[in-house]
Amino acid sequence: MKFHELTLRFLLFLVVAILSAVGAASAQVPTGGQVSDEEAELIPYYNNYLREYHLGPEDVISVEVFGEPNYSKTGIVIPPTAKISYPLIQGGIFVGGKTTEQVASEIKKRLDEYIIDPQVTVTLDKVGSARFGVLGKVGTPGVKVMNRRYNVYEAIAEAGGIAKEGDTKRVLLLRMNSQGGFTQTIINYSDLMKGKGNVPYLLPGDQLIVPEKKWSLTKILDAVGKASAIRILFGSPL
Repeated sequence: MKFHELTLRFLLFLVVAILSAVGAASAQVPTGGQVSDEEAELIPYYNNYLREYHLGPEDVISVEVFGEPNYSKTGIVIPPTAKISYPLIQGGIFVGGKTTEQVASEIKKRLDEYIIDPQVTVTLDKVGSARFGVLGKVGTPGVKVMNRRYNVYEAIAEAGGIAKEGDTKRVLLLRMNSQGGFTQTIINYSDLMKGKGNVPYLLPGDQLIVPEKKWSLTKILDAVGKASAIRILFGSPL
């Protein structure tokens, strides 16, 4: 066999070996964008609730009119009348029961006679009313208004009870602390149902998470930390 043929075969062998190694390495790298079961179960409830949230007294919003700083306002606290004052709009705007998108559309419509094609964005900075969450493997998971005092049993019952696949021995109570993080308490709901121990009461901002039996509590905490709506919905003690 001639020298150049040996060289060519060697080079082909080397290329195949390199491509095989790269393929094997790629197979071991996790695909980007994947989420855990816990994230897929919990995060949408926070973000969807916030997107569809209807404004009310004590909520805080900001209005930005693109390129018009004189007509942009931040930190607007919605009063008990649910009507806010706004530049150029006589009599103010009633925002109660509306979403931020609906308020933005109303302001845009009212500013049209003063500004050419105003681009209006309304954002919810803070939810003023007390909230608690019951998420995970319950009948109707979601974020609830705390319009009275709730204990753990009442909160779970109002959320439709624990589903068949839910872990009744590892109900997680998350409570935000003064540093903006969460303290966690594991509640044996089965024992509570049998009258063993006192049923704890919830505080505003508490979140009850009923995991599936296979879920990792560490991953649940990671999922809660990734929810962009969490601070707006539940605020911080500071």
